Amino acid sequence: MKVYRAANSELLESYWQIGKLIVEDEQQGKARADYGKSTLKNLSQQLTLEFGKGFDESNLRNIRSFFKAFPIRDALRHELSWTHYRLLS
Repeated sequence: MKVYRAANSELLESYWQIGKLIVEDEQQGKARADYGKSTLKNLSQQLTLEFGKGFDESNLRNIRSFFKAFPIRDALRHELSWTHYRLLS
């Protein structure tokens, strides 16, 4: 159970950081990237090359929604899984 919690905690932290990167850096704080930039598509390709599966465009949309719904990282409850947060977002 400790291993699951540690892995879940790391996953949530990673996804929160990626969401922050998308919203604050890639979109410069805007609700969406500028039209035609293909931000999520390009980021998906880069992350997939570097880290493997799990970074398709739909998951990056979920990650972005996660960050926007929970912008204060310290408010995250690590007892909840990524599936829980995806549903809440």
